[in-house]
Amino acid sequence: MKNTGKKKTITEDIVRHAAKLSRLHIDESEIAKFREQLARILEYITQLNEVETKDTFPTTHVLSSMKNVFRKDEPAESLSVEEVMSNAPEKKGNLFKVPRIIGNP
Repeated sequence: MKNTGKKKTITEDIVRHAAKLSRLHIDESEIAKFREQLARILEYITQLNEVETKDTFPTTHVLSSMKNVFRKDEPAESLSVEEVMSNAPEKKGNLFKVPRIIGNP
């Protein structure tokens, strides 16, 4: 893909809009910093677009010799409920009892 010559400009309004879409709160003091960072990212992407990739095959991994190393999924015996629950610091019947982490009732 060749560079079209158009240079993208990141304005402070674009940064504010992107932050709003992302539901991020950005202080006014940070807007200039993010504008500069986003502009550098776009410049880098423009450089990448100049690389000729016509004869490059898509890959799923950087090492072409990489093969699936997962074992075959086969049914096997599991631990009994008693063995599992013997490791529980706190339990309620056959369930693990854990502290509430989302709000109080």
